[in-house]
Amino acid sequence: MGRLAWPLRPLPDGRGEVWRWELADLSELPAARAGLRSRLGTVGFPVPDEDTAGERLVLAFDELASNALRHGESPVVATVVAGSGGWLLDVSDRAPESMPSPAVDRDPAQGGLGLHLVARLSVAHGWYVDEGCKHVWACLPTTVENRTPALT
Repeated sequence: MGRLAWPLRPLPDGRGEVWRWELADLSELPAARAGLRSRLGTVGFPVPDEDTAGERLVLAFDELASNALRHGESPVVATVVAGSGGWLLDVSDRAPESMPSPAVDRDPAQGGLGLHLVARLSVAHGWYVDEGCKHVWACLPTTVENRTPALT
């Protein structure tokens, strides 16, 4: 696997319904994932058997939130903006000095490939620092057909 840089970029302008979770511990992630799946259902998104785009969002949400909880500082705030053109996922933590670092030349059995995965699932991704918080974000499409992964 080649070198992947997680680009320093501002958050795109996202408009839509905003869903937010404040997380303090990894043990809260299962409930947050269930809450995200439930919200997807309330906006009429197909069940995962019919379309995997919703599960791709849940997976990206889980990867970015778990990274922030493991490597950042609490509180972690995970935000999803459900817009007409896709989802904007933004996860912030209180460790602005530690930039996202995708694993390089690591055995996949050792883990640490979440940023690579999110980059492949997204159409754009990046990170920035604002008011003492590091924000790591990704834009994901609401459909998986004709999706072009983000350039890395």
